[in-house]
Amino acid sequence: MSTDTGASAEAEARTAGAPEVPEVPGTAGASGAAGASGAAGASGAAGASGAAGAEDEAGPESGAARLQQLFEGHRLTPTQRRIAHCMVRRAADAPFLSSVELAELAGVSQPSVTRFAVALGFDGYPALRRHLREVAPAERGAGEDSYNEYQQAVQSEIDNLRHLASLLADPAPVVRAGRLLAESRPLPVLGLRAASAQAGGFAYFARKVHPDVRLLDEGGTMLADRVDAAVRAGATALLCFALPRHPREVVEGLEYARSVGLTVVTVADSAFAPVARHSDLLLPAAVGTGLAFDTACAPMLLGRVLLEAMCDALPDAQARLEEFDAKAAARGLFAE
Repeated sequence: MSTDTGASAEAEARTAGAPEVPEVPGTAGASGAAGASGAAGASGAAGASGAAGAEDEAGPESGAARLQQLFEGHRLTPTQRRIAHCMVRRAADAPFLSSVELAELAGVSQPSVTRFAVALGFDGYPALRRHLREVAPAERGAGEDSYNEYQQAVQSEIDNLRHLASLLADPAPVVRAGRLLAESRPLPVLGLRAASAQAGGFAYFARKVHPDVRLLDEGGTMLADRVDAAVRAGATALLCFALPRHPREVVEGLEYARSVGLTVVTVADSAFAPVARHSDLLLPAAVGTGLAFDTACAPMLLGRVLLEAMCDALPDAQARLEEFDAKAAARGLFAE
């Protein structure tokens, strides 16, 4: 399975003065989760429960959504963010894992798990686990236990899409992102390695409505050159698709893009991904990890949602689509 390998062993010793996890406007409940940070023990669990217990129009929040609400707004070290990321990915199992099991899954030490729980405002890991069990999602139906591994992978993706639907109950971050992308002329779209398909798909459709879309699918020194060229041509924003395992050159590329004045909009698998600190607006969409290679239905769908928001912000988008359809028909472009 692909994993986030961005945290270093030295980071386990950092328990104070760590960089703050950036607020992610695309994640629901960030402000509510912050209210749990000042509590400890039972009172901390009660405060966090109030932040994570709300339900929106999309229905009950998923276990992953509740966990993200609990974690956001806290000052977490890189190692602690690694633990948080692991728990979000294993949301159904998280309330029942021992500190040793969680440490093994996250690839950290057991004391790091204890420090992580304290950083969230609990007396220790047992208090955190008790809280997670109180807000755990409903147990699986009887029929789900008989799913084979392929069906389980599909069910996991369905859960990811439900989580995305709950986040989109607040459309403001996506609307803002669509406006930023529409206003950038040209619009660079970055995606390397596993994320190249997501970036390429977005760029293919975006070119039908946006006058100048530039796909950035090469890393190395060429990436900085193409970012510079986009800035010289008038670009004001960059869209990035970032998926596990996160290439170092994507992180470095986003850092460079911001240094030359671009506003970075990122679709990533988690609010705790390594690209978070180099993004002005991060929109999370979880990936599936049940197969040998990650599945990315939610990031793909979020990309299409961003396309819709961008079209809404482009006054001539409909006219461009109609023009394309007329030319496609005249050329006999499609078989049907």
